Amino acid sequence: MDAAIILRQLDHGLRETTFTDLGERYRGKVRDTYRIDDRLILVTTDRISAFDHVLRQTIPFKGQVLNQLAAYFFEATSDLVPNHVLSVPDPNVTVAMRCEPVQIEFVVRAYVVGHAWRTYRTGKRILCGKTLPDGLQQNSRLPEPILTPSTKAHEGHDEDISREEAIAQGIIDAETFDQLEGYALALFERGAEMAAEQGLILVDTKYEFGRTPDGQYVVIDEVHTPDSSRYFYTDTYDELLSQDKPQRQLSKEFVREWLMDHGFMGKQGQILPDLPEAFRVEAASRYIELYESVTGKAFEPDLHLDPVARIREAVFSLQ
Repeated sequence: MDAAIILRQLDHGLRETTFTDLGERYRGKVRDTYRIDDRLILVTTDRISAFDHVLRQTIPFKGQVLNQLAAYFFEATSDLVPNHVLSVPDPNVTVAMRCEPVQIEFVVRAYVVGHAWRTYRTGKRILCGKTLPDGLQQNSRLPEPILTPSTKAHEGHDEDISREEAIAQGIIDAETFDQLEGYALALFERGAEMAAEQGLILVDTKYEFGRTPDGQYVVIDEVHTPDSSRYFYTDTYDELLSQDKPQRQLSKEFVREWLMDHGFMGKQGQILPDLPEAFRVEAASRYIELYESVTGKAFEPDLHLDPVARIREAVFSLQ
């Protein structure tokens, strides 16, 4: 997309919605969620978070990319795992079934990168109860994808947890854990296949699940988006790995790297920096690139200068 279009949208990002007449609102890091009877209205904003902090600046079109990409993958995996989607009435909005969230994130990793690498390079070889082999370098492929769950912290950082710890703490029972692990691995396999068709490698991702009122477990939140997943380019993977160079990747890891370069990792006493306009344009371009690379489709943005008004019209037409 032309950078000029993104520049024009910098002052028209979707920071938040406050539809008080929709009832109770939960403001997450990225989404504004409204509850209406047995439905949820999920509004994906242009907020961006890293190290469990929401940055002060928005990223143009980010919400549209995430919501539409999640819808794309929910539909593409619905034959494997049921999901919570009822409809997508607006580029930033998903109407979903109301579920009781499982208090564990199911993180699947096929490569040693990010948090897994930061743990591995300290000398640790056990991650969430899984043993990692010796001799790996950054970005190495694991013998097979592994599940590395984490707790869903309401405040602060999520924490790694093993299957045994989660069961012992009463967070989840063994039967449910094993069912959802199967779901997560099946979703990852499908996502990896779809990525490979587009010349990409699905490196790692997280899945969240919820329980419907009738007791069915469904995948919720998002699937295989740049906020929940990391992708490498297939054509340069082997060469860059052999040279021990950083991989070309599609994810929001570059945001974390920018923050780290500017002295912020979410630790106490560190000051959250502001994102300059040029970086916000770059970030928007990367999100759009990921959408187009993963789906093989052109991203068609809605350029409405008042996204809140547009969303209000779409949401209230559902009443």
